[in-house]
Amino acid sequence: MYKKMIEESVQGNAYSLGRLITFLEDEEKRVQIIKEIEPYTGNAFVLGITGPPGAGKSTLISRLIAHLRELGFTLGLLCVDPTSPFSGGALLGDRLRMEEHSLDPGVFIRSLSAQDRLGGISPTTREAIKLLDAAGKDIIIVESAGVGQSQLDVKRIADTVLVVFVPGMGDSIQMLKAGLMEIADIFVLNMADREGADKTVQELKDAASRYMSAWKPLVVSTVATGNEGIAELYQAVVSHREFLKESGLFDQLRRERSQDQTMELVQELLKKEVNRSLEENAMLQQLLEKAKYGSVDPYSAARQIVEKILRP
Repeated sequence: MYKKMIEESVQGNAYSLGRLITFLEDEEKRVQIIKEIEPYTGNAFVLGITGPPGAGKSTLISRLIAHLRELGFTLGLLCVDPTSPFSGGALLGDRLRMEEHSLDPGVFIRSLSAQDRLGGISPTTREAIKLLDAAGKDIIIVESAGVGQSQLDVKRIADTVLVVFVPGMGDSIQMLKAGLMEIADIFVLNMADREGADKTVQELKDAASRYMSAWKPLVVSTVATGNEGIAELYQAVVSHREFLKESGLFDQLRRERSQDQTMELVQELLKKEVNRSLEENAMLQQLLEKAKYGSVDPYSAARQIVEKILRP
């Protein structure tokens, strides 16, 4: 059904690529599409960018895109926007934030809603990356929804992760302790012309030196509005990629991500099967009712429900 659109997308048709990404929202269509495009994937480099609100991520990305285009790379950009917990809507602001690149045929930009995910990544981000990869994009940038310090899922889909900070945002080390330290391959201090930049850079370098791993995160200062430090940032990305390749971690991490995605799909399918069984099985509904009114404790009820589903 989607063969023609996939062929057009692989050949660089942006319209077909956009339609396929839209179809990812439908589970049945998503499964068919991913099966078809899988043979074309595995070539793109995925760069994840996250950080707290107000760090200037969008401006930084725009300048980085311009630099990468000058170097001749084709690019895909996925902007994951936070979803309102009240309306369920999201401001999909890709064209607003990246207007200067929207007409460049070498750049494909798309916003995705984070929906109910707390990790800052849309449920269809992985599949959208595969579509961009199959479409021949050299580098795919994923901007995580910057709505707090739980935005850590970007590590699970990116080869290199940039965590962006600015001076004057409070205790940087406390922010690092909140989880961002564990996912950063490169720390970016944006708006580095502000007061307090030197202190923040030193804090980030101190934090990076305590990493218990072979790779110690690099610290790069930028002023995105003035296009300063962008070339140095790209060189830091190149250094990390070379490290991954030379150490053998590049292929290992990709295999682990494939396994991780498989387990996520297993859990998703099991959850749907549990919900279906609860809707159709009166005995399971009775167990839920008993737990609701306290005649059975929740742990016992849950165990009985699982046992009855797995061994009916």
